[in-house]
Amino acid sequence: MIGGAQGSGVDSSANLFSYSIASAGYYVFGKREYYSNIKGEHSYFNVVASDAPVRSTVDNVHILASFDAETVFRHAWEVEPGGGIVYDAALENEALRNIPTIEGRVKEEIAERLKNENVGETLRDVLTVAKRRGVRLYPLPYMELLKKTGELIGEQQLSVLMRMVNTMAVAASFAILKADINRLHRGLSYAFRAKKAVVNMNFTACQVTYDYVKNNFSDDFPLNVPNRQIGEDLILVNGTSIVGIAKIVGGCRFQTYYPITPAADESVYLEDKQVFNLDSVSDGDEYEYPHLAENKTLSGKGHILVVQSEDELAAIDMAIGASLAGVRSATSTSGPGFSLMVEGLGWAGMNEVPVVITIYQRGGPSTGLPTRHEQGDLLFTVFAGHGEIPRIVMASGDMTEAFYDTIKAFNYAEKFQVPVIHLLDKALANSTQTIPIPKLDDVLLDRGLFINEHLNGKTYKRFQFTDNGISPRAPLGTRGGIFWNTGDEHDELGHISEDPIIRTQMMDKRMGKLQLINQSIPLNEKIVVYGDDKAEDWIVSWGSTKGPILDALEMLEEEGVGPIGFLQLKILWPFPSELCLEILKSAKRIIDVEQNYSGQMGELMAMKTGLRTTNQIVKYNGRPFTSTEVRDGVKEVLLRNTKRIVMNRGG
Repeated sequence: MIGGAQGSGVDSSANLFSYSIASAGYYVFGKREYYSNIKGEHSYFNVVASDAPVRSTVDNVHILASFDAETVFRHAWEVEPGGGIVYDAALENEALRNIPTIEGRVKEEIAERLKNENVGETLRDVLTVAKRRGVRLYPLPYMELLKKTGELIGEQQLSVLMRMVNTMAVAASFAILKADINRLHRGLSYAFRAKKAVVNMNFTACQVTYDYVKNNFSDDFPLNVPNRQIGEDLILVNGTSIVGIAKIVGGCRFQTYYPITPAADESVYLEDKQVFNLDSVSDGDEYEYPHLAENKTLSGKGHILVVQSEDELAAIDMAIGASLAGVRSATSTSGPGFSLMVEGLGWAGMNEVPVVITIYQRGGPSTGLPTRHEQGDLLFTVFAGHGEIPRIVMASGDMTEAFYDTIKAFNYAEKFQVPVIHLLDKALANSTQTIPIPKLDDVLLDRGLFINEHLNGKTYKRFQFTDNGISPRAPLGTRGGIFWNTGDEHDELGHISEDPIIRTQMMDKRMGKLQLINQSIPLNEKIVVYGDDKAEDWIVSWGSTKGPILDALEMLEEEGVGPIGFLQLKILWPFPSELCLEILKSAKRIIDVEQNYSGQMGELMAMKTGLRTTNQIVKYNGRPFTSTEVRDGVKEVLLRNTKRIVMNRGG
């Protein structure tokens, strides 16, 4: 874990560590936590590195890297015996009462802990308590090391040198782990690939710090990370970037957004990639992402137009307009923004417009927790809007799923001519992970009944009644393809109609798509089953809880606990009722694991199947589940049959 004040380079240092350790041959999963103010408040980043694939973070910390006092005051308690704390030696006399950014409740809690240990309330006292627990201490004279770095690079301006303190904390961690310092150079070269001078300055600071730790701390840290080989090609990505890549690959050519946390990062990524090669999306000389070829009239270049709109209603309306013009289009938002889009959602449903709405859930209601995690929007997305329209609501459990699901969302939207809501969340958006480079061999773009020809001399009925409810779709401007769009009920041509027979037929046409969707989408795209399918104890969940659950199940198996099955729901609407009933028919215990107050997926399952979960493990404090948290919750259920467990870990 690395922490510090927002704006002091916490994210860049964590990403440097992640990239460098991944390049040394390790799987990585990182989680970012930050306040909703711009600068000053405390933020921190957990990074787990492993020689096996890792899908979540854990509660215990092996190395706490810091360059301010607050990080140590807050997180020293999470460092396990045998672990280490890297800190600024000059801050040992810092008093708890003098740190204004620690909340009153947290200060009281820390003070009480220190009082129980019969020590004072300075940073030195916190470190004394940590040392009693067997934690190793690594005091660094940052200022002295900065001055030495300045002498080597010919820079005496302290404000310039101070920018490298976060990099030095990473270098100290590398030295403690006996990792290859050259991997840090590789990480710096990637992070600052356009600024060679910055790379050289920071690497000099790394070398100075690395040598200092090697020469001044002789104890053998219990963990080390020598270079190794991974037998597969990996990329290190975060959630918003992998969805952005998938939108380009999936043929999305128009994206709208109004800035909102954490969704805006995806659109910012796409803005940076608005022009790309048709055969590949390159990121430097070293890596190439394969890409699907498209219309060569673009002279070898592809384009995606990204528009920042004046508000969220304009964002969805623009995306709908682009879809009517024949372009694969999407809008990206979070819960408060989607609240404003609902009028447009209803219009799209009435007019059978294929549009994708990517929602990164965060803590609500209202503005809620703008930079914190929750899965609180499921029921809202399923039922949002007055009246009834068909829609698909789908959720991805990890970054690999998010890539493929993004492409499927466009296919579903155009094949069934419905809005598709793709649910992601803050945990996925702001996590980083090494994943296998997505394979495109099986990626197909299905545009459904899309007309791409002149219709002169033919009567075109945009909303023609058909056996399966899907009508041929011609883009605006198709020669001879005249039709009308309105928010009112309409006939096959789109003319407003209040005829009761036509109203019934149109409602049957639109809502009948839900049955078609249920029948058409393959089983493995609706649900995924893990563990023992004959188990009597089952976990049911959806979205980003997948990683912590799978890692927890591995821990439980190692402890001899089980067998336990895990049913992950990917299509939440139309709800896969028959599949759930079949899989869970013999379950004696159904444990609902969700990151919301009420267990919304469990409520949806009860409504559509009559099956009720027997136990709940929920969390809604704004922080994602860790795998150790899920493990402990499941053990509590199995040992004591506790009906409802509310988890509350995370700083």
